[in-house]
Amino acid sequence: MFDLLPFERRRNDLMHYFNDWGKDFFGEMGDQISAFRTDIRDKGDHYLLEAELPGFDKKDIGINLEGDTLTISAKHETQNEEKKDNYIRRERSYGSFVRSFDVSGIDTGSIKAEYKNGVLELILPKVVETKPQSRQIDIG
Repeated sequence: MFDLLPFERRRNDLMHYFNDWGKDFFGEMGDQISAFRTDIRDKGDHYLLEAELPGFDKKDIGINLEGDTLTISAKHETQNEEKKDNYIRRERSYGSFVRSFDVSGIDTGSIKAEYKNGVLELILPKVVETKPQSRQIDIG
């Protein structure tokens, strides 16, 4: 029988190299370049979502709630210009990151957000289940 080891078949076409450029160039980090790291912890009555967004200003971060989908986006734009003698150097860098989360079972009207030290914290209160009240009905 064949060995049960995973293998990767390489195709020698231009589209393969173009489509997988990020993964080929950056290795395993190529899949994570367009995302940001996020931790979600269960705190009993709420969830705590911590998203690492270092280098962003608060005004560059957007939080959008549409139905049961919470979307966090961050856009970063920097421009550097250096003039020295007859030499001019200009550099620009742009980046945007987007992650979406299912928030069904969350009290969306009570979500709170805070951004400090490069970490966005969202407090996501759980929906409190209401138990139907039972009562005794007298027979007349």
